[in-house]
Amino acid sequence: MTTELKQHYINRVRKRYFNGSKNIKSLILDEFCEVCGVTRNHAIKMLNHDFFERPPKRGRKRKYGKAVDVHLRHLWESMGRINSKKMHSAMPLWLPFYDEADDSMKELLMSISPSTIDRHLAEFRTRSKKGLSSTSPSLIKNKIPIKLLDHNINEPGYIEADTVAHCGTSLAGEFINTLTMTDLYSGWTENRAVWKKESRTVMGAIKSIEKSLPFKVRGFASDNGNEFLNHDLHSYFFNRKNRVEFVRRRPYKKNDNCHVEQKNWTHVRELFGYERFDHGAQVKMMNHIYKTLWNPLWNYFTPVMKLEQKVRVGGKIIKRYDKPKTPYQRIMDCGTLTCAEMNKLEKQYQDLNPFELKKELEKQLKWSFRIVEVRTMRAG
Repeated sequence: MTTELKQHYINRVRKRYFNGSKNIKSLILDEFCEVCGVTRNHAIKMLNHDFFERPPKRGRKRKYGKAVDVHLRHLWESMGRINSKKMHSAMPLWLPFYDEADDSMKELLMSISPSTIDRHLAEFRTRSKKGLSSTSPSLIKNKIPIKLLDHNINEPGYIEADTVAHCGTSLAGEFINTLTMTDLYSGWTENRAVWKKESRTVMGAIKSIEKSLPFKVRGFASDNGNEFLNHDLHSYFFNRKNRVEFVRRRPYKKNDNCHVEQKNWTHVRELFGYERFDHGAQVKMMNHIYKTLWNPLWNYFTPVMKLEQKVRVGGKIIKRYDKPKTPYQRIMDCGTLTCAEMNKLEKQYQDLNPFELKKELEKQLKWSFRIVEVRTMRAG
């Protein structure tokens, strides 16, 4: 007997079985077991299936369905795969520009909690590999003191800097590096690509970033690489009217530079990955992406969290963070900018749309990696 024929037979027998007496049910069961080839207990379950209501599922009804999952994943990808607390704070900034959802869906997305975001995105999150370090020691360490700048900072302008090598799996030959500079107070971060990690090129990138910052540089901290610890950069910060406090971190203590090390991952590796960029013409393309697309997306529309307290309780360290805010919001709230500077920054913010930035970014990246792919094929 086919499945369709068996289902038709069950439907015809079921009502007669349910309304029959005990003796009639017994006869119907004997006939049903013989025809369908099932045991008596299984036959009773099959015939009673539609006539007994299942108990309702315990607990609250599901509020966020599969449709919410689709929008959450889209927003998570667009926001640069940030964590749930940052994503929760970024919703009011992004949803006004989000045309993929109606008003009712936007209300659901606004009401979803960080822990629920974690549950719904758990299956999409993956881990990535680490890259190579190209830091080499400097010869003028004695002129630049070892000091931490991140204590009692209550205004923007204290910068951490580091470089990332786009060398692929080999440090041999010449390749592009990215300079990352991040503000300790606000989290405002700027990136510049440079051809070869020389003091001259890094100096030019630092000057370019300093011109684009919405605040003045008051302190500068770096690792012990010779691209930073050199006479040119020391003179650049030292021989000016408002002298910049130039310090270095302890050797082999990467956590001293933890703020910019974190940005090396979120602002560089998550964007360009671990591919090798070894052609000078790609510097202009990468800087266009950094200046006009990637940095505005992070500085204006991606919240950051700041550690407020770290307490050891027995063998456990408990960390408490402040409310996530974008670097733009933190700078506007700091109270150190003039009215003209605030108006200029606000105008730049109003001219931006995060989804348009993301769309153009994906287009530019597609061409960027296509160029790398073609060059790799030709080299092979």
